[in-house]
Amino acid sequence: MIRSIPILPAGSQPTSRRPSGNSAISLTALPPLALYVHIPWCVKKCPYCDFNSHEAREDIPEQQYIDTLFRDLEQALPQVWGRKVYTIFFGGGTPSLLSAEGLDRLMAGLRARLPLEHCSEVTLEANPGTFEAAKFRAYHESGINRLSIGIQSFNPKHLKALGRIHDENEALAAIDIAHRQFDNFNVDLMYGLPEQTLREAMRDIEAAIACDPPHLSAYHLTLEPNTLFHRYPPPLPCDELAADMQEMIEETLAGAGYVHYETSAFAKTGRECKHNLNYWQFGDYLGIGAGASSKLSFPDRIVRSLRTKQPNAYMTSVEDGKHILDEHEVTVGDLPFEFMMNALRLTDGFPLSHFTERTGLSLTVVQGELRKAEEKGLIVRDHATLKPTLRGQRFLNDLLQLFLPAEA
Repeated sequence: MIRSIPILPAGSQPTSRRPSGNSAISLTALPPLALYVHIPWCVKKCPYCDFNSHEAREDIPEQQYIDTLFRDLEQALPQVWGRKVYTIFFGGGTPSLLSAEGLDRLMAGLRARLPLEHCSEVTLEANPGTFEAAKFRAYHESGINRLSIGIQSFNPKHLKALGRIHDENEALAAIDIAHRQFDNFNVDLMYGLPEQTLREAMRDIEAAIACDPPHLSAYHLTLEPNTLFHRYPPPLPCDELAADMQEMIEETLAGAGYVHYETSAFAKTGRECKHNLNYWQFGDYLGIGAGASSKLSFPDRIVRSLRTKQPNAYMTSVEDGKHILDEHEVTVGDLPFEFMMNALRLTDGFPLSHFTERTGLSLTVVQGELRKAEEKGLIVRDHATLKPTLRGQRFLNDLLQLFLPAEA
């Protein structure tokens, strides 16, 4: 699942600088397609979490939900006829609450309905408090070939503050199971935690490096609206200390051989997350499940949609085809900002040709913004590529602000 999107100031949502129609868009080829499957239940809602997750106060309706996912997918298939799926990501919530039998049935049903690329990357998010060796062995046999483990911290004090259900030993045990049964996995960490010191942040990174994960994500804790932390803010490190933590994390991981390839993502060579790279490269994704979002391209338009969020309402509404909460074309005026909001997260930037290939627009529509970004020292570009400078990475919000559409 996509995390840690840069936070723009209130009221900075894109507004079109052109009429709402997309008549100027012309895509000569469609981008790669990924599938996102949302499992909305978790054992306990964390106080910082703004994802569409719901505490499972009793047994989850696994079979009914999987049946609904299949119906949701079948209704969406006409939008992606003939297109191959390159990656699958099971996010949540806590997808590892699914039984081995349920996950196997779900994977079989997806294969029966979609053409999957051979050796597709198939990721499942998992929390340490739900790890069982036999179940995860069965997950692997069903086709899961990558895990994303929500550790967040190895420090008992910080785990308690974050409302996590696991302790340090369970975190280490989960990573051990991942090592033994999966060739590829990610460890999620957070920094800027309540009352966290620089030394404590370093110990978390050192503990993670000692576990030797192929991929590591490090997210800065932010207080998101509609969360307990937003209503009752905990004492967080000041901006200067949080910046020191970020710099320390980047330097320490680089010294341990991890490539910093995206704002919050670090990987050993060749272990980058292909699913998330597709997001950042402005690829397409079909999302199914409660609250899942989609971005799908067509030769003359790009469409975003959002499904009903509440699980029971979602399962009921899919029956009559009324589960799409919102669906709209991305306007010509919004496309440059949406592309840049994703592509500029990549430390190596993007080929200039990608802008036209993925938006259907000429790069000339953002020449003024690019000149301003260069003058501010936020990007560098040549005839073939464009990437954020170190300053552009540090001040990504300031860089993205330049591409916000002017108000109509």
